[in-house]
Amino acid sequence: MAVPSEPKPVKLFFAILFSDNEKLKRAELMLSEKFGEIDFRSQVFDFSETDYYNEEMGENIKRIFISISKPISPDKILTAKKESAEIEKMLSVEGKRKVNIDPGYIDLNKVVLATFKGGGCKVYIGEGVWIDIMLRYEKGKFQSFPWTFPDFAKSKYSEVLLSIRKIYKQQISLI
Repeated sequence: MAVPSEPKPVKLFFAILFSDNEKLKRAELMLSEKFGEIDFRSQVFDFSETDYYNEEMGENIKRIFISISKPISPDKILTAKKESAEIEKMLSVEGKRKVNIDPGYIDLNKVVLATFKGGGCKVYIGEGVWIDIMLRYEKGKFQSFPWTFPDFAKSKYSEVLLSIRKIYKQQISLI
């Protein structure tokens, strides 16, 4: 018979869209103050897969990934999503976001993003927050699903996510 057990900690990361470098710096500082030391920062990627955010954020949108040094319980992703939304509001200009912060986590098997939007393959976890399994890890690389966001599905961020996973794997080996 199966019995309840506590999950292993996961690696918290943030996938951040931004159109203003100063707002990005402030967002990173605020995220670090709330969640802990940043132990990984990716290169900056052009974000051109969709124009969905252009009206709100403007043109020339970029994406960057950061991860937090201390692993968290997976259920803390709910708090991370709500806190991220507050930071987005604080950094908005005339009601328009200049940063879009998507918290997620990596474990040994998958990449998950938190969202306020429900949908077909998303799982509700409470307080208006859903999780969306973006990628699964198999045979040394991340594999997408039919619902995976196009920029994630193209393996555009594979090296970044594999680097974060490698840091995480080292960290949990010490737990």
